[in-house]
Amino acid sequence: MSIAEVSEASDLIDFLVNKGNGVKGLSQMGLEIVPQKFIQPHEERLDFTQILSSESIPIIDFSNFDDPKVAESICDAAQKWGFFQIVNHGIPIEVLENVIEAGHKFFELSVEERRKYLKENSPTHTVQLKTSFSPLAEKVLEWKDYLFHIYDSDDDESSKLWPAVSKDQVLEYMKWAKPIIVKLLEVLLEKLNVKQIDESMKSVVMGTLIVNLIHYPRCPSPELTAGAGRHADVSSITMLLQDNVGGLYVREPKGNGWIHVPPVKGALVINIGDVLQIMSNDRYKSVEHRVIVNASRNRVSVPIFVNPAPDAVFGPLTQVLENGEKPLYKHVVYSDYFNYFFSKGHEGKQTIEFAKL
Repeated sequence: MSIAEVSEASDLIDFLVNKGNGVKGLSQMGLEIVPQKFIQPHEERLDFTQILSSESIPIIDFSNFDDPKVAESICDAAQKWGFFQIVNHGIPIEVLENVIEAGHKFFELSVEERRKYLKENSPTHTVQLKTSFSPLAEKVLEWKDYLFHIYDSDDDESSKLWPAVSKDQVLEYMKWAKPIIVKLLEVLLEKLNVKQIDESMKSVVMGTLIVNLIHYPRCPSPELTAGAGRHADVSSITMLLQDNVGGLYVREPKGNGWIHVPPVKGALVINIGDVLQIMSNDRYKSVEHRVIVNASRNRVSVPIFVNPAPDAVFGPLTQVLENGEKPLYKHVVYSDYFNYFFSKGHEGKQTIEFAKL
């Protein structure tokens, strides 16, 4: 397909989605400017005058996670910032480096190899190759591709069918990451008077673990595009491993400026999702964030989205409301909330309105 042809919207979607070339395929065509479908409206481009270079999200030492002061700092960050980084969490640095490298290696495969994991071709529903955010619903496309995995530590048969080039590294990373996710949720829920995460609570706060290898290819016009537009996650929490390229920006608490989250070697970025904001009745905050892309370097990041089970029902916790506080949200089925999120493009914090009373 020629550069001229991919500028037509219908041909572009066919090239990206149906044929499985993705943004990676575009980036290899020597484009001097991105197709119109990727160009963000002026008001959605990152205004560099709004970047607050003097601000940074907290970095928390997780080595003594049983220390009440560590728990306090985690909950404070969840309330004020909605984002924090953890260091000294115990995951070996080579496990982190290997899963980032696996992300690069998968997207270095030929398009024929990558195409095997498109929805209609994939040998299992637990791994799929995707592009942008919701390409058939959004008005402007995002400059990224990603390999989506549903992780279940008890489902060895499914994960055997994941791409050989990245499977072992993803599974090893998840083996180390899951205990940290459990500990973080225990700390955050204890502050909400939840004394124990029993099976029913587990289904609500971590019934589904999704891990993505996200690839943001080099972009000829990074100032016009977005790797990810303004949004808040629809998870309980998200755990993100960044590579050393950078590009993640978080809305500052007062809501006007943006804070860069610089890559810190060995660190994991944690953010609160809408589910925990709703369950906490707004004590914890899910916060808008966005990703900008790079003109000279490919970027890989590995988020783990810690989500409820699809059929789980969530709303403000009874433990939060027991003193007579009025609920701000109704109870909703998670699959309804999730499907609403993907029914449109990224729109900042709009999805949470779906659950508001």
